[in-house]
Amino acid sequence: MKTKPRLSFFSIWNMSFGFFGIQFGFGLQMANMSSIYQMLGAEESELPLLWLAAPMTGLIVQPIIGYLSDRTWCGLGRRRPYFLGGALLASVAVVLMPNSSALWMAAGLLWLLDGSVNVSMEPFRAFVADMLPEEQRKQGFAVQSLFIGLGAVLASAMPYLLTEKFGVAGTAPEGQIPAAVHYSFYTGAVVFLAAVLWTVFTTKEYPPDDLEAFRRMKAEGGGVGGFFREFFHGLKTMPATMRQLAWVQFFTWVGLFCMWIYFSPAIAKHVFGAVKDTPAYSDLVAQAGQWTGVCFSVYNAVCFVFSFLLLALSRKFPAKGIHIACLVLGGLGLISVAAISQKDLLLVSMVGVGIAWASILSMPYAMLANCLPADKMGFYMGVFNFFIVLPQITIALGLGEILAHFPAIDSLYVVIFGGASMILAAVLTFRVESAEHRG
Repeated sequence: MKTKPRLSFFSIWNMSFGFFGIQFGFGLQMANMSSIYQMLGAEESELPLLWLAAPMTGLIVQPIIGYLSDRTWCGLGRRRPYFLGGALLASVAVVLMPNSSALWMAAGLLWLLDGSVNVSMEPFRAFVADMLPEEQRKQGFAVQSLFIGLGAVLASAMPYLLTEKFGVAGTAPEGQIPAAVHYSFYTGAVVFLAAVLWTVFTTKEYPPDDLEAFRRMKAEGGGVGGFFREFFHGLKTMPATMRQLAWVQFFTWVGLFCMWIYFSPAIAKHVFGAVKDTPAYSDLVAQAGQWTGVCFSVYNAVCFVFSFLLLALSRKFPAKGIHIACLVLGGLGLISVAAISQKDLLLVSMVGVGIAWASILSMPYAMLANCLPADKMGFYMGVFNFFIVLPQITIALGLGEILAHFPAIDSLYVVIFGGASMILAAVLTFRVESAEHRG
């Protein structure tokens, strides 16, 4: 294998900049989709199923695209064709989303948006390993994390900023989407495509060391069928630590998905006073949607800042202990929403969520990496993604039915349940056999 040259900071910046655009589009979706659905007439019990696109496309698209991009080489390289194709499709979906005239249209566009985002996002993870020598990979992932944080903070807060700072209309008649959301999504489409194009045109990928051997490997791989054969074998042989972390991930992402879907409806009802079938309902839902964006912006900002402290803590304490503490803080942050009636205090709750989010993005992978064979690291990381999306699918398919049959269970209780799930994930982390404790 040829030794990869060290890259300058600006080269690493260029190769990671596309993630800023990807996360900008993803952040707009996470902060606004529930309120968009409600403004188009969705009932609270319908929201989980309407959000099904997010986990389903991750389940289907990410591992397959990762497998295929490992076996791609063309004029644009290995990963860049997927960056560009996904960005083009996602930008179209982002532009069309605020122009949805019916619930079915918004739901269909979310499938297109999520699928396209996953096509762009998944190969970026492998891009760092492709392009950087081993000693620079931490720096590469750190710069990616920087752009993830910045993109999410700006995208989540944009509708609120447009309304408060520039006077763009933040409310609209029932059945319509406010102008602030329109302009935020149009901006997101431009940022998404421009950022990915920047990476595509400023970064040149290295060809395979042995192109003939690469072509033989591609021919023998069996395409998507080869992926599924390897996947099912991997499920049977995955290490014990990975099986234990799977349960931690399951309940962690149950908590996150409950928050993403139901935080906006919960504060619309219990903080902003929105009551279905009243004249002010649509306006209050829109205001709650804007404040949800601010809250999500805050937890992403906390995540960004705390990540630097997390790096220092990881040098002194095991990842297992750090993750337990952070998950407990995140769970308590979500549970505390039940006691809040003033919107500004919700930002305090988001501090705990942001600390947990920083750990969720890093500590499970630190524990996992210590138990995986080096030659299957990428494959098992892809399989690990299943334990992120399966809980979301479970919530999407089951929670709506529960709420439909038990109308007394409102959205606030779902957020509280999400917090309890995070604390359960912290308890389950105690049983993880971390390599840090065996040596």
